[in-house]
Amino acid sequence: MADHKAAARSLLTHPEPKLNQRSGQFCGGLMFSDDPLTEKQERWLSDLLRKHDLLPLANGGQA
Repeated sequence: MADHKAAARSLLTHPEPKLNQRSGQFCGGLMFSDDPLTEKQERWLSDLLRKHDLLPLANGGQA
C-alpha cells in the first residue's frame, strides 16, 4: 500500500490547490490516520491527485 499520508500532504501543500472544503478535510484526516484506506477513499484520493497533476497513489502522490 502506498503512503497515503505523503499523497495527502502533497495535495495540501500544492502551490495551486483546487480543493474544496470537503476535500481539504478528507486530506487533513488522512494525515492523522494510520488506518488503511477503503476502496472509496483510495478512489477519491487518486482522483484528487489526478486533478492536481500529481503522480498516482502507487507513488505516494509525490512529484
